[in-house]
Amino acid sequence: MQAAQGKVTLVGAGPGDPELLTIKALKAIEAADVLLIDDLVNPEILALAPSTARVIQVGKRGGCESTPQEFIERLMIAEARAGQHVVRLKGGDPYLFGRGGEERAQLRAHGIAVEVVPGISSGLAAPATLGVPLTHRAWSQGAVFVTGHGKDAASEPNWAALAQSGLTLVVYMGVARCEAIQAGLLAGGAKPETPVAVVQSATRAQQRQLLTTLGQLPAALRDSGLGSPSIIVIGDVVRCADEWRDLAELAPPPALEQPAAGHAAARRPRRVA
Repeated sequence: MQAAQGKVTLVGAGPGDPELLTIKALKAIEAADVLLIDDLVNPEILALAPSTARVIQVGKRGGCESTPQEFIERLMIAEARAGQHVVRLKGGDPYLFGRGGEERAQLRAHGIAVEVVPGISSGLAAPATLGVPLTHRAWSQGAVFVTGHGKDAASEPNWAALAQSGLTLVVYMGVARCEAIQAGLLAGGAKPETPVAVVQSATRAQQRQLLTTLGQLPAALRDSGLGSPSIIVIGDVVRCADEWRDLAELAPPPALEQPAAGHAAARRPRRVA
């Protein structure tokens, strides 16, 4: 007797802290027969899966040996056709730089039932750990989520246009290309004193962060030793960071709700924690 066809659930595992999982994500993990795990998923989350579930590591990281995307998609299809409930567990959110859109399309094209469970992206969680809102009436009327590592040269973000937008920039996968990002933003008119926060391993016990400015970003990153995975937040909202207020050199203007037209330039701003 042929087994009934299973299904696939694309689950956002959040930025790292297991307590930031959604209830729906937890229920999916607890009901999984097979879990396909990305590198950025906190191993502590696997303790929530049934002891009978098979766990398969299928991570992809820039500059490292990675599992081919085509293999992952074939594996999900094969396991679902064998009657398994497959949970594709992704760091952050499946639809935000997680290739969830590609995977859902492939699964549906092969007649596989698929559900997507959103997760908290590190681009939201990282600044929040510092007390930084991505939008603020006094500083920014919106935010842009952008990758610093495009698929190819043609997909490189238009940094000059982003600089002119006046919006908060949340950059994923940008540490290795911070010099090019800095150059593009400065060429677009961004000020060297624009505040920047870099957060590595957001919400995990090993989280570290750097507060600096756009003009000092590459040198400050080198000195800090921070690397991937990190989120880079660029914009005046970074002045809301708790530690920013503790630094005399990085003090915000006196009236945060009604900032002056110009901001005092910071002198060699640098703070790593």
